[in-house]
Amino acid sequence: MLVDKAGGWTSHDVVARVRRLLDQKKVGHAGTLDPMATGLLVLGLGRATRAIRYVQDAGKTYIATAQFGVATDTLDADGAVLSRSPMEFDEGELRSVLPRFIGEIMQVPPMVSALKIDGRRLYDLAREGKEVERQARPVHVRSIEILDFAPGIYPEVTVKVECGSGTYIRTLADDMGRALGGNAHLTALRRTRIGRLTVEDAHTIEQLESLADAGSAAVSMPDVLLEELPHLAVDGGTAIGVRNGRPLPSDLVPHRLRNGPFCVIDQEGRLLAVYSSVGGKARSEVVFS
Repeated sequence: MLVDKAGGWTSHDVVARVRRLLDQKKVGHAGTLDPMATGLLVLGLGRATRAIRYVQDAGKTYIATAQFGVATDTLDADGAVLSRSPMEFDEGELRSVLPRFIGEIMQVPPMVSALKIDGRRLYDLAREGKEVERQARPVHVRSIEILDFAPGIYPEVTVKVECGSGTYIRTLADDMGRALGGNAHLTALRRTRIGRLTVEDAHTIEQLESLADAGSAAVSMPDVLLEELPHLAVDGGTAIGVRNGRPLPSDLVPHRLRNGPFCVIDQEGRLLAVYSSVGGKARSEVVFS
Protein backbone atom coordinates (compact mmCIF):
# COMPACT_ATOMS: atom_id res chain seq x y z
CA MET A 1 0.00 0.00 0.00
CA LEU A 2 1.33 3.43 -0.99
CA VAL A 3 0.33 6.22 1.39
CA ASP A 4 0.70 9.97 0.91
CA LYS A 5 1.44 10.90 4.52
CA ALA A 6 0.17 14.24 5.77
CA GLY A 7 2.12 16.56 8.05
CA GLY A 8 1.63 16.00 11.76
CA TRP A 9 1.35 12.22 11.41
CA THR A 10 4.17 9.93 12.50
CA SER A 11 4.91 6.87 10.39
CA HIS A 12 3.65 4.79 13.31
CA ASP A 13 0.37 6.74 13.29
CA VAL A 14 -0.14 5.76 9.65
CA VAL A 15 0.64 2.10 10.34
CA ALA A 16 -1.77 2.04 13.29
CA ARG A 17 -4.55 3.65 11.23
CA VAL A 18 -4.13 1.20 8.36
CA ARG A 19 -4.18 -1.73 10.79
CA ARG A 20 -7.60 -0.58 11.99
CA LEU A 21 -8.93 0.25 8.52
CA LEU A 22 -8.06 -3.16 7.07
CA ASP A 23 -8.33 -5.19 10.28
CA GLN A 24 -4.79 -6.32 9.49
CA LYS A 25 -2.48 -6.99 12.43
CA LYS A 26 0.72 -7.28 10.44
CA VAL A 27 1.64 -3.95 8.85
CA GLY A 28 5.14 -2.53 8.39
CA HIS A 29 6.63 0.47 6.59
CA ALA A 30 9.75 1.27 4.61
CA GLY A 31 11.63 4.45 5.40
CA THR A 32 10.44 6.53 8.36
CA LEU A 33 9.09 10.02 7.68
CA ASP A 34 9.27 12.62 10.44
CA PRO A 35 5.97 14.17 11.61
CA MET A 36 6.71 17.42 9.76
CA ALA A 37 7.44 15.60 6.50
CA THR A 38 4.82 14.61 3.95
CA GLY A 39 4.76 12.27 1.00
CA LEU A 40 5.38 8.68 0.07
CA LEU A 41 5.27 6.01 2.77
CA VAL A 42 5.40 2.41 1.56
CA LEU A 43 3.51 -0.11 3.67
CA GLY A 44 3.71 -3.89 3.58
CA LEU A 45 0.70 -5.94 4.67
CA GLY A 46 0.76 -9.52 5.93
CA ARG A 47 3.50 -11.56 4.28
CA ALA A 48 4.54 -8.55 2.21
CA THR A 49 6.00 -6.96 5.36
CA ARG A 50 8.95 -9.30 4.86
CA ALA A 51 9.56 -7.76 1.43
CA ILE A 52 9.80 -4.22 2.82
CA ARG A 53 13.53 -4.61 3.39
CA TYR A 54 14.10 -4.75 -0.38
CA VAL A 55 12.62 -1.25 -0.65
CA GLN A 56 14.57 0.26 2.25
CA ASP A 57 17.80 0.53 0.30
CA ALA A 58 16.24 1.97 -2.88
CA GLY A 59 17.06 5.50 -4.01
CA LYS A 60 14.77 8.32 -2.87
CA THR A 61 13.69 11.75 -4.09
CA TYR A 62 12.76 14.65 -1.81
CA ILE A 63 11.51 18.19 -2.28
CA ALA A 64 12.93 20.22 0.60
CA THR A 65 12.64 23.86 1.64
CA ALA A 66 15.27 25.27 3.98
CA GLN A 67 15.56 28.63 5.72
CA PHE A 68 19.10 29.89 6.17
CA GLY A 69 20.36 31.93 9.10
CA VAL A 70 18.07 30.27 11.65
CA ALA A 71 19.23 27.25 13.68
CA THR A 72 16.85 24.94 15.57
CA ASP A 73 17.57 22.10 17.95
CA THR A 74 15.97 19.54 15.61
CA LEU A 75 17.25 21.07 12.35
CA ASP A 76 13.61 21.53 11.26
CA ALA A 77 10.67 23.84 11.92
CA ASP A 78 9.31 21.62 14.71
CA GLY A 79 12.28 22.43 16.93
CA ALA A 80 13.11 25.31 19.24
CA VAL A 81 15.04 28.20 17.71
CA LEU A 82 18.62 28.26 19.00
CA SER A 83 19.93 31.27 17.10
CA ARG A 84 19.21 33.81 14.39
CA SER A 85 22.00 35.36 12.39
CA PRO A 86 21.30 37.09 9.06
CA MET A 87 23.24 35.51 6.21
CA GLU A 88 22.59 37.13 2.88
CA PHE A 89 23.93 35.33 -0.17
CA ASP A 90 22.92 35.07 -3.80
CA GLU A 91 21.96 32.04 -5.84
CA GLY A 92 25.38 31.91 -7.44
CA GLU A 93 27.06 31.51 -4.05
CA LEU A 94 24.65 28.73 -3.21
CA ARG A 95 25.39 26.95 -6.48
CA SER A 96 29.11 27.23 -5.81
CA VAL A 97 28.88 25.06 -2.66
CA LEU A 98 26.48 22.41 -4.01
CA PRO A 99 29.22 20.22 -5.60
CA ARG A 100 30.58 19.56 -2.07
CA PHE A 101 27.37 17.66 -1.29
CA ILE A 102 27.04 15.54 -4.42
CA GLY A 103 28.44 12.01 -4.65
CA GLU A 104 29.55 10.08 -1.60
CA ILE A 105 29.69 12.42 1.37
CA MET A 106 30.02 12.01 5.14
CA GLN A 107 27.09 12.92 7.40
CA VAL A 108 26.69 13.02 11.16
CA PRO A 109 23.19 11.67 11.96
CA PRO A 110 20.97 14.20 13.79
CA MET A 111 19.95 13.51 17.37
CA VAL A 112 16.32 13.40 16.25
CA SER A 113 16.71 10.26 14.15
CA ALA A 114 15.70 6.62 14.49
CA LEU A 115 19.32 5.45 14.50
CA LYS A 116 20.19 3.29 17.49
CA ILE A 117 23.28 3.79 19.66
CA ASP A 118 23.87 1.30 22.46
CA GLY A 119 20.39 -0.08 21.90
CA ARG A 120 18.58 3.25 22.21
CA ARG A 121 17.11 5.36 19.45
CA LEU A 122 18.60 8.82 19.17
CA TYR A 123 15.23 10.58 19.21
CA ASP A 124 14.42 8.95 22.57
CA LEU A 125 17.67 10.27 24.01
CA ALA A 126 16.94 13.70 22.50
CA ARG A 127 13.54 13.79 24.23
CA GLU A 128 15.39 13.23 27.53
CA GLY A 129 17.60 16.21 26.79
CA LYS A 130 20.65 14.05 26.15
CA GLU A 131 23.12 14.41 23.31
CA VAL A 132 25.60 11.67 22.48
CA GLU A 133 28.54 11.53 20.12
CA ARG A 134 27.65 10.23 16.67
CA GLN A 135 30.10 8.98 14.10
CA ALA A 136 29.91 10.44 10.61
CA ARG A 137 28.63 7.92 8.05
CA PRO A 138 28.95 7.77 4.26
CA VAL A 139 25.82 8.53 2.26
CA HIS A 140 25.29 9.05 -1.46
CA VAL A 141 23.65 12.13 -2.97
CA ARG A 142 22.99 11.74 -6.68
CA SER A 143 21.87 15.28 -7.44
CA ILE A 144 20.65 18.56 -5.92
CA GLU A 145 18.51 20.82 -8.12
CA ILE A 146 17.50 24.32 -7.04
CA LEU A 147 13.77 24.77 -7.65
CA ASP A 148 13.28 28.14 -5.97
CA PHE A 149 15.47 30.81 -4.39
CA ALA A 150 14.01 33.58 -2.20
CA PRO A 151 16.76 36.05 -1.25
CA GLY A 152 16.79 38.14 1.91
CA ILE A 153 18.51 38.30 5.27
CA TYR A 154 17.12 34.81 5.96
CA PRO A 155 17.03 33.26 2.48
CA GLU A 156 14.66 30.38 1.73
CA VAL A 157 15.67 27.76 -0.80
CA THR A 158 13.69 24.87 -2.25
CA VAL A 159 15.67 21.99 -3.73
CA LYS A 160 15.01 18.60 -5.26
CA VAL A 161 17.35 15.98 -3.82
CA GLU A 162 17.93 12.53 -5.29
CA CYS A 163 19.84 10.39 -2.82
CA GLY A 164 20.57 6.95 -1.47
CA SER A 165 19.16 5.30 1.62
CA GLY A 166 20.23 6.72 4.97
CA THR A 167 20.63 10.32 3.80
CA TYR A 168 19.35 12.90 6.29
CA ILE A 169 17.95 15.86 4.40
CA ARG A 170 17.81 18.06 7.52
CA THR A 171 21.54 17.45 8.04
CA LEU A 172 22.21 18.17 4.38
CA ALA A 173 20.42 21.53 4.70
CA ASP A 174 22.37 22.53 7.81
CA ASP A 175 25.67 21.40 6.28
CA MET A 176 24.91 23.61 3.27
CA GLY A 177 24.24 26.47 5.68
CA ARG A 178 27.58 25.89 7.39
CA ALA A 179 29.33 25.89 4.02
CA LEU A 180 27.86 29.36 3.46
CA GLY A 181 28.98 30.60 6.87
CA GLY A 182 25.89 30.03 9.02
CA ASN A 183 23.13 27.54 9.75
CA ALA A 184 19.89 26.34 8.17
CA HIS A 185 16.83 24.30 9.07
CA LEU A 186 14.07 22.61 7.08
CA THR A 187 10.71 24.33 6.86
CA ALA A 188 9.16 21.70 4.55
CA LEU A 189 10.05 18.21 3.34
CA ARG A 190 8.18 15.95 0.94
CA ARG A 191 9.26 12.51 -0.28
CA THR A 192 8.12 11.90 -3.82
CA ARG A 193 9.87 8.64 -4.78
CA ILE A 194 11.30 5.41 -3.38
CA GLY A 195 12.88 3.30 -6.11
CA ARG A 196 10.27 3.11 -8.88
CA LEU A 197 7.38 3.87 -6.53
CA THR A 198 6.05 7.44 -6.66
CA VAL A 199 3.74 9.56 -4.55
CA GLU A 200 1.48 10.10 -7.58
CA ASP A 201 0.29 6.52 -7.11
CA ALA A 202 -0.28 6.93 -3.36
CA HIS A 203 -3.48 7.63 -1.41
CA THR A 204 -4.04 9.96 1.52
CA ILE A 205 -5.43 8.57 4.77
CA GLU A 206 -8.75 10.27 3.97
CA GLN A 207 -8.90 8.54 0.58
CA LEU A 208 -8.08 5.19 2.20
CA GLU A 209 -10.84 5.72 4.75
CA SER A 210 -13.34 6.42 1.94
CA LEU A 211 -12.24 3.29 0.10
CA ALA A 212 -12.55 1.23 3.28
CA ASP A 213 -16.08 2.57 3.86
CA ALA A 214 -16.94 1.43 0.33
CA GLY A 215 -15.54 -2.03 1.04
CA SER A 216 -12.41 -1.54 -1.07
CA ALA A 217 -8.72 -1.03 -0.45
CA ALA A 218 -5.85 0.49 -2.46
CA VAL A 219 -3.63 -2.57 -2.17
CA SER A 220 -1.12 -3.72 -4.80
CA MET A 221 0.53 -7.08 -5.19
CA PRO A 222 4.04 -7.26 -3.65
CA ASP A 223 5.51 -7.35 -7.17
CA VAL A 224 5.64 -3.54 -7.12
CA LEU A 225 8.11 -3.64 -4.22
CA LEU A 226 10.46 -5.92 -6.09
CA GLU A 227 10.57 -4.57 -9.63
CA GLU A 228 14.23 -3.61 -9.31
CA LEU A 229 15.34 -7.12 -8.30
CA PRO A 230 16.37 -9.54 -11.08
CA HIS A 231 13.84 -12.25 -11.93
CA LEU A 232 14.14 -15.98 -12.59
CA ALA A 233 11.29 -17.92 -14.24
CA VAL A 234 10.84 -21.58 -13.28
CA ASP A 235 8.69 -24.39 -14.68
CA GLY A 236 5.75 -26.10 -13.00
CA GLY A 237 7.64 -28.76 -11.08
CA THR A 238 10.21 -26.35 -9.70
CA ALA A 239 7.48 -23.82 -8.90
CA ILE A 240 5.86 -26.33 -6.54
CA GLY A 241 9.13 -26.65 -4.65
CA VAL A 242 9.51 -22.87 -4.53
CA ARG A 243 6.03 -22.51 -3.05
CA ASN A 244 7.19 -24.84 -0.28
CA GLY A 245 10.40 -22.88 0.29
CA ARG A 246 12.76 -25.56 -0.99
CA PRO A 247 16.31 -24.59 -2.09
CA LEU A 248 16.86 -24.16 -5.81
CA PRO A 249 19.29 -26.52 -7.53
CA SER A 250 22.47 -24.62 -8.35
CA ASP A 251 22.27 -25.53 -12.04
CA LEU A 252 19.00 -23.58 -12.32
CA VAL A 253 20.55 -20.34 -11.05
CA PRO A 254 22.55 -18.42 -13.68
CA HIS A 255 25.79 -16.74 -12.63
CA ARG A 256 24.22 -13.27 -12.88
CA LEU A 257 21.96 -14.17 -9.94
CA ARG A 258 24.61 -15.67 -7.68
CA ASN A 259 25.35 -12.53 -5.71
CA GLY A 260 22.29 -11.27 -3.87
CA PRO A 261 18.49 -11.55 -3.80
CA PHE A 262 16.31 -12.28 -6.84
CA CYS A 263 12.63 -12.91 -7.52
CA VAL A 264 11.36 -16.31 -8.60
CA ILE A 265 8.30 -16.26 -10.87
CA ASP A 266 6.31 -19.02 -12.58
CA GLN A 267 5.77 -19.42 -16.32
CA GLU A 268 2.78 -17.05 -16.19
CA GLY A 269 4.87 -14.33 -14.52
CA ARG A 270 3.33 -14.69 -11.06
CA LEU A 271 5.62 -13.83 -8.16
CA LEU A 272 6.36 -16.88 -6.03
CA ALA A 273 9.22 -15.92 -3.73
CA VAL A 274 12.44 -14.03 -3.16
CA TYR A 275 15.56 -16.17 -3.03
CA SER A 276 19.14 -15.29 -2.19
CA SER A 277 22.15 -17.07 -3.60
CA VAL A 278 25.07 -17.49 -1.21
CA GLY A 279 27.96 -19.90 -1.66
CA GLY A 280 26.38 -21.51 -4.70
CA LYS A 281 23.12 -22.34 -2.92
CA ALA A 282 19.89 -20.45 -3.50
CA ARG A 283 17.53 -20.43 -0.49
CA SER A 284 14.18 -18.76 0.03
CA GLU A 285 14.02 -15.51 1.99
CA VAL A 286 10.32 -14.70 1.45
CA VAL A 287 7.66 -17.02 0.00
CA PHE A 288 4.44 -15.43 -1.27
CA SER A 289 2.46 -18.39 -2.58
